[in-house]
Amino acid sequence: MDLTAEEKKALQDEIIEKAKAQLAAEAKADIEKITKLITDERKAHEEMLKGKLTAADFKTYEEKSQAAEKAVQDRIDAIETKMNRPGIGDTEDKSGKPGAKEYKAAFFNFFRTGKFELNEAAQKYYTERKALVSDTTGQILIPEEVESEIYRALPNLNKIRKYAYVRPITTDRIRRRSLTEVSMSWGKLELGKEPIETTVVPSETWQYVEDLNGLTKIGKDELADTDAGIEALIADSFARARADTEETAFINGTGHTYEQPEGILLGTTVTRVTTAAADAIASDDVLNLIYAVPEQYRERGVLFFPSTTILALRKLKDAVSGQYMWQPSLQAGQPASFAGYPVESQRSIPAIGSSGSCDIGIFGDLNAGYRILDRQGMTMQRLLELYATSGLVGFLAGSRVGGGVIRADAIRILQEHA
Repeated sequence: MDLTAEEKKALQDEIIEKAKAQLAAEAKADIEKITKLITDERKAHEEMLKGKLTAADFKTYEEKSQAAEKAVQDRIDAIETKMNRPGIGDTEDKSGKPGAKEYKAAFFNFFRTGKFELNEAAQKYYTERKALVSDTTGQILIPEEVESEIYRALPNLNKIRKYAYVRPITTDRIRRRSLTEVSMSWGKLELGKEPIETTVVPSETWQYVEDLNGLTKIGKDELADTDAGIEALIADSFARARADTEETAFINGTGHTYEQPEGILLGTTVTRVTTAAADAIASDDVLNLIYAVPEQYRERGVLFFPSTTILALRKLKDAVSGQYMWQPSLQAGQPASFAGYPVESQRSIPAIGSSGSCDIGIFGDLNAGYRILDRQGMTMQRLLELYATSGLVGFLAGSRVGGGVIRADAIRILQEHA
């Protein structure tokens, strides 16, 4: 039996709707896969920062994870392309439905033009996940995709962040309560032995998040380049600037009074170990530094010295065997070791002989002894008029980071003999 035109059209519509429903279900399943991959990757990143996973292992895992994400995303893109194709006999172009590409394009359109208006369909699609969100001061929150790249780049540049305990925080400070330890003694009470009495003294300290700002100026012609070029420029520029500034502050920061993190060398409660001679370092000085740290923290200890001091360490030999005590790393991406402990180069630590009796090295378990606070979210403010006569557009980035010694007993500092 022949079908009328209306019946054919109805049948075609029914087939198309069923196909789209099936494709939508497949896309939903793939999106859930991507979400799980991203979640697993973040967990692996946190484990690396806590020392549970080596940088080399994380890099291998990250490459595999990103490859899997791309494969799933390509499948989702293919499904969306099929879903947006015009129906049979339908001449209307339905490819304008906003998705991940529109989300990213809207953000980078803000960089080019300063405008972030979305069409009606896009606003409806992003009811729960807007492309751009302004805070009360008119600043634009960086999309998660760009911000995650900035954070991912930091551990490769910042040695302290690589080993310290990093804690995300949603407030401007965190309180740490503590009690003094108690003691016990041997003896039978019934025979008149008195138990040792100690007084527990409670105390509390605060660790604050400080403001960290950076500015870069980009030519208007550069803003006309591809989105990928802009994204790489912003991520690389601010990742390096933030890493350099943080690295110095985590070592020599002057504390909350001066609106900086508390540096390790600032910690007055951290015990110093003095070298035997001035303007020189001996293997015994490093061994004294290592074994001054309690055993429970020594196992995960790391040595930090400036490159000039590391050169001196490389020349030190065992007094008995005459062999160099420096042990080159046999694994790519891993630091060399001295007396079995990793050695990291840290340019913010003073060199030997630079200023009399100064701190020249650090050893300890930074995961237990030093805490970094990351205030979630980074803002970007566009400065168009300020540099207009120079043909430049400025971008002011702001983030909030804190740091401080939380367990002084896990760290020791090597101090040069006066």
